This record gives sequence, structure tokens and C-alpha cells, in this order.
Amino acid sequence: MTQLKIISAESAQESVITCEKGAFARAKGDMVFTDSNVYALYKSEIDALSLPVYVMEAGEEHKNQSTLFALLSAMADAGLHRKDTLVCVGGGVVGDIGGLAAALYMRGIGCVQVPTTLLSQVDSSVGGKTAIDLGDIKNLVGVFRQPREVLVDATFLKTLPPREIKCGLGEIVKHGALSAPLFDRLIGNKDRLFDLAFLEEIVPENIAFKADVVQKDAHERNLRKCLNMGHTTGHALELYEKTRSHGEYVLIGMLYEIELAKAKINCDEEYLEKLQSLIYEVLGAGRLPSAYEAAKFARLDKKNNSVDKISIVAPVKKGQYALLEFDYDEYVELLKIAGGKLA
Repeated sequence: MTQLKIISAESAQESVITCEKGAFARAKGDMVFTDSNVYALYKSEIDALSLPVYVMEAGEEHKNQSTLFALLSAMADAGLHRKDTLVCVGGGVVGDIGGLAAALYMRGIGCVQVPTTLLSQVDSSVGGKTAIDLGDIKNLVGVFRQPREVLVDATFLKTLPPREIKCGLGEIVKHGALSAPLFDRLIGNKDRLFDLAFLEEIVPENIAFKADVVQKDAHERNLRKCLNMGHTTGHALELYEKTRSHGEYVLIGMLYEIELAKAKINCDEEYLEKLQSLIYEVLGAGRLPSAYEAAKFARLDKKNNSVDKISIVAPVKKGQYALLEFDYDEYVELLKIAGGKLA
């Protein structure tokens, strides 16, 4: 068993993260929130908890105010009180909506996250970001609130399709671009990236890395901004194309933003070539989408300082990154050039 604690220096909120098999046996709460895909797979285990259950329709398109308020109404109908706890069983969508509902209900009740996808285990369940999408903007409405507990169980990975594994690897590789030890682990195991035994080994290491960042900067005022690497261009592509997973778009965003960094500042190009080869190892063969055509969606990114300035986090050297800002027209032109190099 691996156990970590995040104690935010800013809010004094504590979150306990446990990596061990048997999540359902350890989940303690007063109501379960999940989605239709997860409930179909784990109905007997969820029903065995003998708690009220609210099941949302699976999919990012349901990460909206309608689902949020339907869940809040179900929590009220179940008679939850301020000392009660909502158990969120699912991927990032379930965790984000459930975490936000728990933060809003009676001005805040307990929340336990049971992440069932690789992406949610290494990323969204750790750190206390909760949100819903609004219009074309991802995660526009939300709050920072740490879950009381996160139960990470490698057993869930066995039921994931290959695309979901690839999605989670997107965030794992991003962490590797921020952490030299993780990068070396990934490069040394390039032939095992999709091996569930290797993933079981490296998930706790990824969680430990992110937990350390969150503990130092819970509200994304400084250090935590590094976790947005690949996300500005990746989110733009995700809004434009909508055919791949979030983690794949993060990796594609990183490929483009590496080229932007090379054009803007001095970088270790030998290291960046290794990082790009690692990204291609996860993405596999196939044509990359045009970030140039998707650039207008980057203007919607909430990390920007204004509509005419585009902010990115780019890897520059092993274990090092840079916060860069571009005029919008410059960003578009550099993406066009990068597309020609990456084709």
C-alpha cells in the first residue's frame, strides 16, 4: 500500500491518497455518484455498498449545469446532511462534477474520490480541482476543494479500453516532461508503456509528483501552472476536432508547443527530440490534426492574460519548463510553421 497526504499550506485542507487494491471495500460514505458506463461494469460492487446511488449519462458532453443540478437535487432527496460524504466512482467527468456538487451542497460536505480511469488516477482526482464546462469553455465554473480521500485501485485499469490507457499516458508523459526522474523511468521503459504491471508501478510515482506540486501551490498561483503543459494548444484542438481523448490532445499540444518553444527561446534540442519520440511512442502512427486551424479556440483558454495573448507552458530542458506568452498572430503563424515540421 502507498499512502500520501496533501495538506494545503493555503487552505489547511487535508486529502489522503491511498494506492491499494480493494477500493470498494474501503469506500465509506453516504451516497454514491457514478456514470452509466462505470455502473454497468461495477453494478454489483456499487449496490453492495447499500447507499443511495445517482447515475449520470457517461460522456464529457454531460459535464454541464444540468447534470450538476440533477445531482444536487438527488443529494437533497437522499437527505444528505453537512457531515455526510459523497463517494464519486468514475473518471474525470464524474470526479469533477461530484467534487463540485460536494463543495456546493450545504456549503460543503465530504467527498471521496474513487478514480476508475488511468487519467483520473494520475491527474484529475489529485489536487482538488472541481468544475463543469460552460458553453465552449472547459472547466469554466468550479472551485478548488480537496477531496477527503482518494482511493486508487489498479484493478480498474484491467477494464479500460486501449484508448483510455493512451489517454492516461498523456498526463503521465506530461509529468515526465516536468520531472527528470519520471522522464528517465519512462525512457527506460518505452517498450512497457502499455503494460498494466508497469502502469501499476508508475501510477503512485505520478501521484506523488502531482501531490507535491499541489501541496506547494493548491490554488494554481505559481508552481501549479506547470501542470498546464500542452493544455493550451491541446484544449484548442480538443474543442476543434473532438475525435480523440483528452490525454492524446495534451500530447499533441506538447508536440506543437515544443516547436513554439524552440522558436522563442534557447532549448535543449537533444532532450526535446527524446521527449517527442516518447510522445510518438504513445500516440502511434497517424497524421496529426492542424493546430493552426484550431488556434482560434486557444483564445478562450482561461490561462491567458487577455484575448490577444496566448500563454503556454513548454518543456525546455530535462526537468525544466518555461512559461511563455505570444501575441495571438505570432502564435498562429508559429503553429503553421510547426505543422509543416511535424507533418
